[in-house]
Amino acid sequence: MFRVIGVVGAGTMGQSIAEMLAVKGMDVHLVEKTPERLQSAVDMLEASLDRQMERWAITAAEKKLTLNRIHMETSLYHLASCDLVIETISEDLDSKKAVIRQLDGILSKDAIIASNTSTLSLTELAGASQYPERVIGMHFVYPTNRIDVVEIIRGLQTSDDTFGRTKTFVEEVLAKTGVMVYESPGFVTTRLVCLLINESLHVLEEGVASPEDIDNAMRLGYQFEHGPLEMADRFGLDAVLAALDRMFREFGELKYRPSFLLKKKVRAGQLGVKTGVGFFKYDKDGERL
Repeated sequence: MFRVIGVVGAGTMGQSIAEMLAVKGMDVHLVEKTPERLQSAVDMLEASLDRQMERWAITAAEKKLTLNRIHMETSLYHLASCDLVIETISEDLDSKKAVIRQLDGILSKDAIIASNTSTLSLTELAGASQYPERVIGMHFVYPTNRIDVVEIIRGLQTSDDTFGRTKTFVEEVLAKTGVMVYESPGFVTTRLVCLLINESLHVLEEGVASPEDIDNAMRLGYQFEHGPLEMADRFGLDAVLAALDRMFREFGELKYRPSFLLKKKVRAGQLGVKTGVGFFKYDKDGERL
């Protein structure tokens, strides 16, 4: 059970999940629309593993073994043998539903379809499937190889069997802590961290403190690995903006209204680590400059 896993979408999150699964010994089929995007994902995966080799965290043989377990595919039809498929494409409801509809015609009836969505309704996503009972939310926190929590989200029609098998996979196969979450926009992690980031932006806009001092205060004062502004840079400012926008629409509460500064940064294309500049500057390996 759970030896062959599909990952749809080879962006930052898809790469991170694929690498983590391969390190745990699973065969991974990573699907992206174009050969160019797949090649970019291969390059990023190699760079990630090379950084670990530089830190003596893994050997060259382990790097090779991990890469050999990740199979790059340009079609969902290569996922037919998968026990579980994790969908990690961008946070767009129609695109995700289209993927789920396609998977329905490819996977066996007892395969699980898990979405890594952070803000969308699982019940609505499951509605795209002929077998909504097999659709579940599995929200990983980036970087997945270092963060040991996964939010498991049940849609209205998710079966007990699907939930039980997913929980077993998360806790026994991946050795992570599974947090059971009832469907709500942003779930637990995205909802709380986006509010922290948004409030940090208001503090910055008001001139209360500099970006460095805001981050140092929270990092040192509350033992965060990164301060809220660097967190936003690492998530991608566009992803933070999209999450806040969706929660603002769903809840209708002003506290979720994205800061104007966040919108300006996104319009300027300063998205954080992936563009090399956000609230701070980063090198090609994602290290702060």
